[in-house]
Amino acid sequence: MQQTRSVEIGTGLFVLLGMGALFFLTTQTTGGDDFSANETYLVEARFENIGSLRNRAPVAMSGVTIGRVIGIRFDPVSLEAVVQFVIDSQFNQIPDDSDASILTSGILGSQYIGLRAGGSDTYLEDGSEVLFTQSAILLENLIGKFLVNAGSKDED
Repeated sequence: MQQTRSVEIGTGLFVLLGMGALFFLTTQTTGGDDFSANETYLVEARFENIGSLRNRAPVAMSGVTIGRVIGIRFDPVSLEAVVQFVIDSQFNQIPDDSDASILTSGILGSQYIGLRAGGSDTYLEDGSEVLFTQSAILLENLIGKFLVNAGSKDED
């Protein structure tokens, strides 16, 4: 009887500890770090495919968060996704020929916009558009291509 009781208490503590760990991981991976800036400027970029990019996703340059996505809409004329994001105005010397890519943090992590600096002498400003973009790489498409290639090699 005493041994059964201690097994039940141990199991309960294990489950409680597991739930606590799950809660901790959930709060750490849902974008708890808020971007805050007193002054920002609005920039726009067009992508063929944004994957699972969401509002409030970070905008990073060299691994440093410099902005946030504030709007995503579909342009019915160009058939592209238009992503609007704000950048902290202290980062006001980003060349206007920089490129924007939709990247994934980790293998299955959330997506964000990564900016890579260009070489122009003029800079992004409020209302600018990033012209060089790279759409999201979708894991499903990569797996599909791998399976098709593997299947065609087996037939030879």
